[in-house]
Amino acid sequence: MDRNPGSVLLSVHPSRGLVDEKFVVLVRSAPPGSPLTLRASYTSDDGHGWEAFGHYNTDATGTVNVSEDPSLGGTYSGVEQMGLLWSLRPVPGSKPGLRMRKMKVQTPMEVRISVHPGHLTEDFADQAVLAAAQVERWYLAPGVRRIPVEEGGLTATLFLPAGPGPFPGVLDLWGGGGKLVEYRAALLASHGFASLALDYLTPKVAMESRKTMGDDYFETAYTFLRDHPQVLGSRIAMFGLSFGTSMTFKMAAYSKVVKLSCMVCINGSHVQPNKAMDQILGFINDQGHKTRFSDDDAVIWRDLLLPIPTDPSLKVEVGRFQCPLLLVVGEDDQNTAAKEVAMDVKDMMQRSGNAHLLTVLQYPDTGHLIEPPFTPHARASTFKTVDLHMKLMVLWGGETAAHSRAQEDAWRKILVFLRENLYGGAPAGGRSASKL
Repeated sequence: MDRNPGSVLLSVHPSRGLVDEKFVVLVRSAPPGSPLTLRASYTSDDGHGWEAFGHYNTDATGTVNVSEDPSLGGTYSGVEQMGLLWSLRPVPGSKPGLRMRKMKVQTPMEVRISVHPGHLTEDFADQAVLAAAQVERWYLAPGVRRIPVEEGGLTATLFLPAGPGPFPGVLDLWGGGGKLVEYRAALLASHGFASLALDYLTPKVAMESRKTMGDDYFETAYTFLRDHPQVLGSRIAMFGLSFGTSMTFKMAAYSKVVKLSCMVCINGSHVQPNKAMDQILGFINDQGHKTRFSDDDAVIWRDLLLPIPTDPSLKVEVGRFQCPLLLVVGEDDQNTAAKEVAMDVKDMMQRSGNAHLLTVLQYPDTGHLIEPPFTPHARASTFKTVDLHMKLMVLWGGETAAHSRAQEDAWRKILVFLRENLYGGAPAGGRSASKL
């Protein structure tokens, strides 16, 4: 809690917690019935400034409780307990196409929350500050260990939960942008899962050899995780988003090495020939003539694999799946035909007799990038293709409020799904966020 000479009090509880944990913002001792602006500001790891703000009126006691009181305007409106996080947007004057991603999970997001008189929308640096507080949001819970992995030619990072284990494992695959992205794996470890973040498009070995990785690369990652002494080798999941979903499907259907207990797949596709990854990427690029553009000239790729082919050789044989699959779908995905894919996957699994393994979560007005809770929504952002090395503005889709609600709901259900299938329904061994 911070006190200033004007005696307005601001508290945020907890002031330190995991990124998927809610906090309570409370303003007290302000003039009764007065207009106030609550603002959150954050400087990301890449040096860009972000802000969110809501307009409130204090009650008869001079209090605002963001968990209970509606924002009358700003970057969000209505009663939105976490609106100061999920509606963060680049500050005015920022370059276009920014997307907030935490690339240094060893440090927290340090968010400043401030209280200002009146209902403000701009020039906050020139405005009076009645009170302010600093908030830390972590992907790593206390005791979670971060271990870089290069064994077997891998470019990966292993996150082990606090405690001796052994823990169920999750092999975490992001999409077509490549690079080693750690924050989701770090958060999964904070919830009790040994998680291996894997760079499979731009690993060191691929950059040196100028070749794409084969199935054996994924099998090496799976084997490393399975055989780790602090991992329950019989309880391994794969978690994929976008092209990571495509690779998860491929491994689950065809690998003789990868034996999964379950899969979580977000906004990806089963439309791909059963060939090497470079040939799959070539197959997708051959559909480039179906590219569309938004009114703002952002690339729309959702039509590339439409219509869903009827030729079975152009689709993963999802009827071969032998473990539960949670398929998360943003109905406004402008990058992948996620809704049509889900319908076809369901139909194929019904015809194959394994539809009982499938659970589909569908969210209206939700785009491609379904991330952990309270991650700011990026409807479009700059994106560099790994194979063609082109930097483009890509439309991901989604409406901010609906997309943010979907992220929160999907993450909660993903954790339940993983616990049920990896821990047998027992609570995972992660550290409670409230103990941070």
